[in-house]
Amino acid sequence: MRVSTLDQSEARRLDGQALDRMFSDKASGRDTLRPQLAELLRFARDGDTVVVHSMDRLARNLDDLRALVQALTRRGVRVEFVKEHLVFTGEDSPIANLMLSVMGAFAEFERAPIKERQREGITLAKQRGAYHGRKKTLTPERAAELVQRAAGGIPKSTLARDYGISRETVYQYLRQAEQ
Repeated sequence: MRVSTLDQSEARRLDGQALDRMFSDKASGRDTLRPQLAELLRFARDGDTVVVHSMDRLARNLDDLRALVQALTRRGVRVEFVKEHLVFTGEDSPIANLMLSVMGAFAEFERAPIKERQREGITLAKQRGAYHGRKKTLTPERAAELVQRAAGGIPKSTLARDYGISRETVYQYLRQAEQ
């Protein structure tokens, strides 16, 4: 089970399903680096059935979806998608593999218009002056300290680790300071 944000409810996802154990992540599905997904992959063994509400809850893109389903079914794990009414066992026919690909592609495509509408909404909000972007991670004082340390030759990776930000964010602060 996966929900994207902390305020989304998991309750409706697998109502009425008899489950022995539940693995639930509150994380984006954009990649497969999710703690409970990793635990599920470690735990599942031959003869188990993994029940997933819908394909987009397991993976957001077709490549990840296919890889996860194949990794599980190769180990004798049955994968069932409730919403799509599909079951994969590893002994699947070419039609079953086609269905996985087609339904997975639809799930992946569904996300594209949502992101497009989100970008349009942000653009309109910026035009109205209602959107100011994400809050800066570092205070102006800490940003100035970071710039000063970078000028002193401290490696960018060290700065990123010390300030709890990515290297790209370090470079963004440095570019901003140049302007």
